[in-house]
Amino acid sequence: MKQVIHAACPHDCPDACGVLITVEDGRATKIQGDPGHPVTRGFLCAKVAKYLDRVYSPDRVLYPMRRIAPKGLTAGGAKAGEGACATQSWQRITWDEALDEIAARFRAIIAEFGSEAILPYSYGGTLGALNGASMDRRFFSRLGASQLERTICSSAGEAGLESVFGVKLGTEPEQFIHARYIIAWASNIHGNNVHLWPFIAEARRRGAKLVVIDPYRTRTAACADWYLPINPGTDGALALAMMHVIISEGLHDADYVAKYTLGFDHLVEKVKAYPPERAAQWTGIAAEDIRKLAREYATVRPSVIRLNYGVQRSEGGGMATRAIVMLPCIIGSLKEVGGGLHLSTSGAFGLNNDALRRPDLKPEDRQRPPRVVNMVRLGEALNTLSDPPVKALFVYNSNPAAVCPNHNEVVRGLKRPDLFAVVHEQFFTDTTDYADIVLPATTFFEHKDLQTAYGHYYLQVSDQAIEPLGECRANVEAFRALAGRMGFQDPCFAETIDQMIDGALASSNPWLDGLNRERLEREGQVRLNFSSQLPVAGGQPETTPGIHKAHEPFLPFASGNFRTPSGKAELYSEAMIALGLDPVAEFTPPAESRHGGQGKAFPLELLARKSDNFLNSTFSNLPSVQTMEETNLLEMHSADARARGIADGETVRVYNRRGEIFLKARVDGAVQSGVVSAKLNWAKLGPGFRNINVLTSEKLSDLGNSATFYSVLVEVEPAKSFP
Repeated sequence: MKQVIHAACPHDCPDACGVLITVEDGRATKIQGDPGHPVTRGFLCAKVAKYLDRVYSPDRVLYPMRRIAPKGLTAGGAKAGEGACATQSWQRITWDEALDEIAARFRAIIAEFGSEAILPYSYGGTLGALNGASMDRRFFSRLGASQLERTICSSAGEAGLESVFGVKLGTEPEQFIHARYIIAWASNIHGNNVHLWPFIAEARRRGAKLVVIDPYRTRTAACADWYLPINPGTDGALALAMMHVIISEGLHDADYVAKYTLGFDHLVEKVKAYPPERAAQWTGIAAEDIRKLAREYATVRPSVIRLNYGVQRSEGGGMATRAIVMLPCIIGSLKEVGGGLHLSTSGAFGLNNDALRRPDLKPEDRQRPPRVVNMVRLGEALNTLSDPPVKALFVYNSNPAAVCPNHNEVVRGLKRPDLFAVVHEQFFTDTTDYADIVLPATTFFEHKDLQTAYGHYYLQVSDQAIEPLGECRANVEAFRALAGRMGFQDPCFAETIDQMIDGALASSNPWLDGLNRERLEREGQVRLNFSSQLPVAGGQPETTPGIHKAHEPFLPFASGNFRTPSGKAELYSEAMIALGLDPVAEFTPPAESRHGGQGKAFPLELLARKSDNFLNSTFSNLPSVQTMEETNLLEMHSADARARGIADGETVRVYNRRGEIFLKARVDGAVQSGVVSAKLNWAKLGPGFRNINVLTSEKLSDLGNSATFYSVLVEVEPAKSFP
């Protein structure tokens, strides 16, 4: 029997693709992009196009496993979980045995240390509404465990965006075809937002100009009409200097500013301190180029900014995002079809998350809220937290031994013999090397879910295509079973998948009107209901050959309607004062940068980049995907390599006070002088079982308590060979 199942890719990517899975006699035989999805448009990224390799990989974890060898390195020196070593390190057990052991250990820990000694750890392994954050949150709330502040990726940028707009909304991808000036700011569209590219390509055929601002010469930068390399962590200075030019030359939209913004007079005074000549000293971009960029952005219309999260991964990332978000407000491009700014669209979906997650659940004897632990500082939490200490860690939807900063401290904590660690996973990852129990997890082929997006406005039900392989269980089912073992009788733990989806859709958000589960199952994907949208400037866009039939454009801020306390775009924010920050915006060089005074011993700024063909650490273990990505490289500028006696292809030691890693030098012009770049990979696949996070710190950003992966100083020296 052959059938085609509609699903949705749940991986941490703005595109949230509609997917068609062909199933023959119970086995998935083909995956393709859904041609009926207006953004996916029938194609997939290179990694997801190979997803059958992931689902049917011989390395999948298919059964519950109990550790029978020391954590981490085995006696033979190989990492546990690799090939034959897996059988030497693990003993297969039943789900009943695994659940009984977890429940018994949890009860013992609670009896001795209290429930806050148990810490969940999860993030973006799946963005499905159910398997990302539903039954798991119910379980840990009811248990009374420590709560995790999930801020490692995007929270600084989201806070900056919301400080101006009040909500995470942005220009829909379909409108990019109408833009005439497109700025990709810290946005490698070819690498991590590939379904936006056809709309940009169409806009360029119509005469649009593409400008890329990035400290690294990405695939997208190589395609740009104008590439502006910028020093890491200085984006806020560039945005303030652009506003200096726009305002001083009268290029702002006085009418829009007067009607729909708050604090413009304060902004006028603030940007006087950021002339292009001053910003050039920080950014490395010539003053005349800053002027040209500002003038073109303000006058070639419609103009749109595709801002991505690279900007906010520095110490001042939240404020930098805030400054950039002000730009479309002062030129009035938010009222134009094809104008505005796109960082995230996730604020539009407004699911009933309280129904999904049940934050009201708590132990019967608990009176106060549980403590909150920031996920960026896992190393600190595992090694220094007390009253109570972390005695149990439950990891799912994440691989912290690869993705967390300050890797050496994270590993030191994970290796604690008194730490009981459970990992729910699809593969033997860096983190399972330190687990006591590993539980087998499903892929999105093997369970049903509800899928939102942060790069478009289409809601989808992702149907289950095949039965779970082996004894794999979805997150929902794993935590449902564990709740039963802990004796939790709350009715919410017995809800079916369909009941949970119905509950999530039972929201007061008017944009969900008419979007029920039955319609989503029937149609595959449904655009949010923006029927209450007011008439907008620019009119109805025409249908474009090769692009789906145009719909009424969604311009949420064409007539104001910001979701800030004032109802306006807040160029001046009282909330910033409460956080000890400038109420308008300001630029302060990151302390860990060449401009911040810590560059004498470690004079090179490191970009701890994400790979183009992996997704954080996901996909990096698959042979068919590994062939697309050269790993373990340090990219350098020729001047920096020459000054250190380093030739292309030689082994180098990259180090700072936190750690060291040995990589192969690639002198290729991808970075400017003073900057080096290396990509994230599994630590166990790197030389010395390390990755670039041995060099990154647990310091938090100015807004959102996010990670500062791009505020890192290092030194580089020749090395004889890999260790």
